[in-house]
Amino acid sequence: MPALPSSLISSLSCAPALTVAETAGGLVAALADVPDPRARRGVRHRLPVVVIAAVCAVVAGCRSYTAIAEWVADVPAATVLALGIAPDRRPSEAMIRRLLQAMDPHSLTAAIGVWLAGRAMADASADRRAIAVDGKSLRGSRITDTAARHVLAACDQASAVVLASTDVNGKTNEITRFAPLLDQIGDLRDTVITADALHCQREHVDYLAERGANWILTVKGNQPYLHRQLTGLPWRAVPDAIRDADRGHGRREIRTLKILTISAGIDFPHATQALQIRRRRRRLDQPKRFTTETIYAITDLPVHQAKPTQLAAWIRGHWTIENKIHWVRDVTFDEDRSQIRTGTGPEIMAALRNAAIGALRIAGTTNIAAAIRHHARDSGRTLALLGIS
Repeated sequence: MPALPSSLISSLSCAPALTVAETAGGLVAALADVPDPRARRGVRHRLPVVVIAAVCAVVAGCRSYTAIAEWVADVPAATVLALGIAPDRRPSEAMIRRLLQAMDPHSLTAAIGVWLAGRAMADASADRRAIAVDGKSLRGSRITDTAARHVLAACDQASAVVLASTDVNGKTNEITRFAPLLDQIGDLRDTVITADALHCQREHVDYLAERGANWILTVKGNQPYLHRQLTGLPWRAVPDAIRDADRGHGRREIRTLKILTISAGIDFPHATQALQIRRRRRRLDQPKRFTTETIYAITDLPVHQAKPTQLAAWIRGHWTIENKIHWVRDVTFDEDRSQIRTGTGPEIMAALRNAAIGALRIAGTTNIAAAIRHHARDSGRTLALLGIS
């Protein structure tokens, strides 16, 4: 008896002679080297076809395997034909689920990163590139006796596109995954890497120096001696290099940046400048109550390579990954409540969300929730977004 169409093992003779349009923004080519975990015999739907269909479904707001399968089942025949799927042999939920939760997340995130990087670079300005590195826990993946999965990502500050991502398993931490993460990005020369205090590590700056990249690193209590050195500098005698203020979200914030050139005395390799960032905030309904936060950072950028305005922009731009990626995945895609936990499913779904968000950002979208509703109303819009005709 032949296998059902939803089976991972089905007759090769039944496979439709259809291919995804090679105009799919380079995504087909990027996915070509992603290993297929299925046995070669009887594969009906090629891996790039299923992944691209899943990305389209996520762009339309799908959050689960079931929702992705329902999107594939409900879209018009013209849409699935453009994706390379025969209208009468659409992949089932079981097939999609079993494939996605068995895929190699490293290969998929690297492929999607290459695709997004290529599209982002096409629209990039001539300004120096800055990449923010930060981690995020997938809280919904936690089960009784197992901690939640954790991923570390590198995000282009200008385009808010995730260029690389890697999982951080329970036997290691973000520090050991820093270099493997950035190894996924081909050329880091003249790129500025920003990271939080956890990554203020000597091994990291040596690695970045070898790659030809510059860096701005926050310094906190995890480097107590270095932190004491920075707080002990004569900041009172240093004038503000930058002072600005803005108002929003029911509060007013005043930010100042002071910069000191480090000639000697700071025990950290390659560091050339020390930075003090001070933020004073008050709620608009409490005009007399200010909270003040002082943060220190170091950089290897010399004075002639980075103006104070650029340093301030890169420091503030580091929050791009939190505000435009992690927050969107948590709030718009409800990632922290996702019940996908089996196999590599949590990491694969995170990669698909990054692909959807990145494609929308590159297209000029600022409101991801509104864009998802827009694409959910017409499947042809999702194809156009990915360049599929």
